[in-house]
Amino acid sequence: MITLIQRVKKANVSVDGNIIGSIEQGLLLYIGFEDGDNLEKSQWSVNKIINLRMFSDNEGKMNLSLVDVSGALLIISNFTLPADLNESGRRPSFTKSAKPEIAEGLYEQFIEECKKQNIKTASGRFGAMMDIDSINDGPVNFILKR
Repeated sequence: MITLIQRVKKANVSVDGNIIGSIEQGLLLYIGFEDGDNLEKSQWSVNKIINLRMFSDNEGKMNLSLVDVSGALLIISNFTLPADLNESGRRPSFTKSAKPEIAEGLYEQFIEECKKQNIKTASGRFGAMMDIDSINDGPVNFILKR
């Protein structure tokens, strides 16, 4: 499981010109699932992400978590994250990406795990062509690989 975490002032996702999810202050997550990912990895990642101290305190230091600032999550499935770019040739290899039927279930489980933590959670649509608009805060970006 690979997650690109972006701290945002606000973000939204639309499909076919219709906004299907939006948040104010919080985190925009792009998640790519790999073969071998499971519910345990999702639960660990959710706990890590919502408690990661990446928001500034009154002194401008990254000391506050998503929970501390009552932030929200916008979760986007992204099968290209596990791509291997190091193989010969110029076309990315997606052999490490989980099969769509498995990844979709993991994606839905991840969203449910976030909601169980009482985090305002919005999401994209698995497998859809999505337009994502965001205003990054910083920019502050991290990659979490589990």
